[in-house]
Amino acid sequence: MCYERRMEPRIIPRTEHSISRRQISDNALRTLYRLRDSGFIAYLVGGCVRDLLMGRKPKDFDIATNATPAEIRHLFRNCRLVGRRFRLAHLYFKDEILEVSTFRRQALPDESGDEAEPDRSHPPAAHVKNEDGMILRDNIFGTPEEDALRRDFTINALAYNIADFSVIDHSTGLEDLQARLIRPIGDPEVRFTEDPVRMLRAVRFAASHDFTIEPATWDIICRLSPTITRVSPARLYDEMQKLFMLGFARPTLRMLDQSGFLAPLFPFLVGWLSQGGDRATLLEENLAAFDNLIGSETQPMPSLMLAVLFGPMLDESAQVHAREDGMSYRMALELSCDLLIEEIAASINIPRRITSRMRHVLVLQIALTAMPPRRPATVPKRPGFDEAMAYLRIVAATDEAKCAALNWWESYLRDPQSVVAAPEPSQKKRRRRRRRPRTTPKTVVE
Repeated sequence: MCYERRMEPRIIPRTEHSISRRQISDNALRTLYRLRDSGFIAYLVGGCVRDLLMGRKPKDFDIATNATPAEIRHLFRNCRLVGRRFRLAHLYFKDEILEVSTFRRQALPDESGDEAEPDRSHPPAAHVKNEDGMILRDNIFGTPEEDALRRDFTINALAYNIADFSVIDHSTGLEDLQARLIRPIGDPEVRFTEDPVRMLRAVRFAASHDFTIEPATWDIICRLSPTITRVSPARLYDEMQKLFMLGFARPTLRMLDQSGFLAPLFPFLVGWLSQGGDRATLLEENLAAFDNLIGSETQPMPSLMLAVLFGPMLDESAQVHAREDGMSYRMALELSCDLLIEEIAASINIPRRITSRMRHVLVLQIALTAMPPRRPATVPKRPGFDEAMAYLRIVAATDEAKCAALNWWESYLRDPQSVVAAPEPSQKKRRRRRRRPRTTPKTVVE
């Protein structure tokens, strides 16, 4: 069950932990020092502290302070305040965006407003829940301890204090980190109702860090997973990228299926996987190959992730439409893409430019797998060609015909003269038929 609250915070001095300032970005260090030198408390918080203690490179560095958003903006010229639900300061540097938040606390019953807020004569409530208990706004400032104890999981409630370089643990984060256990702070059912995204975060941490979710918490996640549809579509798209774009898409998909999230998020995909065969194995192998691209010189785009996640299903659907409706495979594929995009839009707000590029990647497979190709010199100029080639490399591992097409294209791209393309269609010059001049009949004068 949830952790037992510690009476006094556990403070680990610099000599007893592994975090070094050399591991922290220069921008984050400068921000921490400026807040400290201006008389404010300044901590590194959240996942970056967890990852530093595990010897992993953090994806980003989050900072918490007792400075208010207005005071942060006054200190930093590169600051922009964002967010209505959760007021934050974003500091913009040349190569990094830092998120700086003010310490917050849980709201008391008399501090919460309702969703409608009908009394416009008073300022909006700092803490607002809707009728389902989900938090819509949370801007009540508090102490460092209160801020730690309102976070989602104990392993994310650790802080690094720039004042003395110590690590502060207000819960059981260090013990749970050592045990590789994901344990929520507070009542899991209440915390997941307040923000259903916390359940997705538990699944993501378990998949990406090879952690175990506390058994009682896992049962609650499985029961409440359908409530994920209450989250705004734009926020779910952000979470979708974190789930599949960090190098752990394969174990993440498996955990999403086991916990019940896959059905409300991607019902088409669940229906396709339920048909059995080697579909699940094929999809997992493709996702594993996609995971290997993360961290490479050319970071894959979300459109390639969507193509890998839905491509085999869309290919099979297009073949069925082409056979049963008597249309070309290309028309059937575009129809399948349209149906999928329409279905996903009901729960996840994927930008149109991303779905359009996914379509280009999949449609371009028709030209890439036609052997021998006609006019190959024109194909690399089409939109999405690089991603289409990356997709072909992924699916070729399980398809001999596509493997042959991949070998041809890689040889052609290295040396266009080394391979032979299909002959160009005959372009005989047609003789233009000369028209006879029109003759005007003579007028007979009587």
